[in-house]
Amino acid sequence: MVGFVLRAAISALALWVADAMFEGMRFDSGTQLLIAALVLGIVNGLVRPLMFVLTLPLTVLTLGLFLLVLNAAMLGLVALLVPGFHIAGFWTAVGASLVVSLVAWIASSLIGAKGRVEAIGSRR
Repeated sequence: MVGFVLRAAISALALWVADAMFEGMRFDSGTQLLIAALVLGIVNGLVRPLMFVLTLPLTVLTLGLFLLVLNAAMLGLVALLVPGFHIAGFWTAVGASLVVSLVAWIASSLIGAKGRVEAIGSRR
C-alpha cells in the first residue's frame, strides 16, 4: 500500500512538472492534479498494456516511436476522464508525456520494489 501511494505521489509530481513546462496543459486545482495522477496510474495499469499489444505491429514498424503516440493518447484519455484537467493539443500531449515519463522514471529509480528509498552501493 505504501508503494502505491508513493508511486501516485511520483505521478502527481511528474504531472505538476509537465504542467509547469507546457502552457497548453493545466489543472483547475491541486485536487484535480491528484485525481489525474491516480487515474493515470489506473489507465497505465489497465488500458496501456492492452493498447500496447494491439498496436505492437505499428510499434515495431516505427522502431518504437509509436510508443510516444501511445503515451500521449493515455495522457489524453486521462484528460478526458478527469474534469478540470486540460490538454490543448496533440503535441502538448506528446511533450507532456515525455516529461511525465522522464520524471517518473527518475523518481521511481530512487524507490525500491517495497516502496522505500534505497541506497545503491557495494558491500565488502
